[in-house]
Amino acid sequence: MNDADVSRQIQQMARFIRQEAEEKANEISVSAEEEFNIEKLQILEAEKKRIRQEFERKTKQVDIRRKIEYSMQLNASRIKVLQAQDDIVNSMKESASKQLLRVSNNKKEYKKLLKDLIVQSLIRLKEPAVLLRCREVDRKIVESVLEDASRLYAEKTKVHAPDVTIDTTVYLPPPPKSSDSHDPFCSGGVVMASKDGKIVFENTLDARLDVAFGKKLPEVSFRLPTQQKIRKQLLGKLGA
Repeated sequence: MNDADVSRQIQQMARFIRQEAEEKANEISVSAEEEFNIEKLQILEAEKKRIRQEFERKTKQVDIRRKIEYSMQLNASRIKVLQAQDDIVNSMKESASKQLLRVSNNKKEYKKLLKDLIVQSLIRLKEPAVLLRCREVDRKIVESVLEDASRLYAEKTKVHAPDVTIDTTVYLPPPPKSSDSHDPFCSGGVVMASKDGKIVFENTLDARLDVAFGKKLPEVSFRLPTQQKIRKQLLGKLGA
């Protein structure tokens, strides 16, 4: 084999090696491209998932804050309703209380009222002997109607007239000295107790006023804005 043949074989071998190298390089390039695309897709999907999770987290935070704000406003409105109810009741009660103070001004009517209150108290207690407490300014009126009241009680209940003792050591609070007075006061009426003091029946005008207003509270509440109305108003403000 001469030098020319050797040279051709060497060139053929070189071309073959180069071709295999190029094919291998091409395979590596294609494989690398595929791996890159796969990894890129994985990274992209992972980032999308992270963004979705972050969005959901922030959305939940906004929703929670919105619910908290709504709850706070609803509670504040409920407090305002309760305060309004309390203000109305107190205003009505204060007005009624001032009117009660004028009841005793009509001596004739107040005398009849005291007798009725004493009879009612005796019926409630149903005791053979009782202690009666009144305002000091009402003592004479009470003394003047006590006998008739006891007799009327006996007729109604078909029992003997009870032994009623007027407490002359401790009286009920007097009428208020002025409209802006904060001292304890009593608008009128009586308080009766059994002799042993275990049973007490408070039948003052002020006590009866408390009972009357307690019964009227549901009606007052009904006339105020309901919680459903408040909720609708708040939902409208919050865009819900």
